[in-house]
Amino acid sequence: MAVELLEPVQIGNYSLQSKVVMAPMTRGFANDLGIIHPDTINYYKIRAFYGVGMIITEGISISKEAQGTVGIPGLYTLRQVEAWKDVTKEVHKAGGLIIAQLWHVGRLSHSYFTGGTKPIAPSAVQANGQTHNIRMPYETPRPMTITDIERTIADFAAAAENAMNAGFDGVEIHAAHGYLIDQFQSYITNLRKDEYGQKKFLFLEQIIKAVGNSIGIDKVIVRFSEHKDDLPLYYWENPEDTVQEILNVFYKTGISLIHPSSPSFKKPLTNHTLTLHALIRKYWNKASIGVGEMTPNIAEEAISSSEIQLAAFARPLLANPDMVELLKRSTPLKKYHPETHLSTLLP
Repeated sequence: MAVELLEPVQIGNYSLQSKVVMAPMTRGFANDLGIIHPDTINYYKIRAFYGVGMIITEGISISKEAQGTVGIPGLYTLRQVEAWKDVTKEVHKAGGLIIAQLWHVGRLSHSYFTGGTKPIAPSAVQANGQTHNIRMPYETPRPMTITDIERTIADFAAAAENAMNAGFDGVEIHAAHGYLIDQFQSYITNLRKDEYGQKKFLFLEQIIKAVGNSIGIDKVIVRFSEHKDDLPLYYWENPEDTVQEILNVFYKTGISLIHPSSPSFKKPLTNHTLTLHALIRKYWNKASIGVGEMTPNIAEEAISSSEIQLAAFARPLLANPDMVELLKRSTPLKKYHPETHLSTLLP
């Protein structure tokens, strides 16, 4: 039985009713104005009601140009902010915490979704593959000017402030999976000759500082990863050095909770004997969220050994909104079925 996983915990200023985190999952039910579907309220509320300690929302666009497909909610207009207020209010009434994941997809988009303007990226390197849902080849992005970079940093800070106005408990900066921030961090997508090419984590550092100055660094989480959605064969050449570089940014900016993302929590990195989370624990002395085909047993073991402090679940929580309660009763969880659980927000 998962004991530690289900216990309350204090992480910084956050008081969680359990160590279970609802992982961010793209759902695609927002309307064309980026306003959430009304069912979103109960979608998140029910997980909080049954004991999830922290909910991290689906990716939320920080601007129109940040969007990569249809159905993505935003936090850059007043109407979007007002709609989210109903969600945060109900989650809090149910005893939960809710974090807004701030998202910019960069080159992984098409002008169809960005209001007619070409997607932006560090360099003009076209991604392989097609956009999600409405399948169109990714366009060659426009290389970002310094003005573009400064505006995007400001957009992250403004979206964070909007999140707080909407009642969120904090934000997660999405710097993983090959999206815009991550594109600055790879030699494949960042061919720049300026300081943003020489210092691959500078863009991330500046965003963290801007968001921290806007809402308080204690309310900022960062998600990062080795794997990239559009580059399945990509890997870190020297994981030890790369992890230390990233963590130094977090130490420097005062981040206290991070969310390393791995497709499989138990699988070692390509160029290392350790898993991503184990390598991070070697150099990180603050709180960390574990994720990647997570199971209650894996989470219990990792939390008990202090490898992670919180465990994020995706598919099990889609199939079982009452997962925490079921685990407390030692009741088997229902299996995840994409044709059932992805077609609707409510069970």
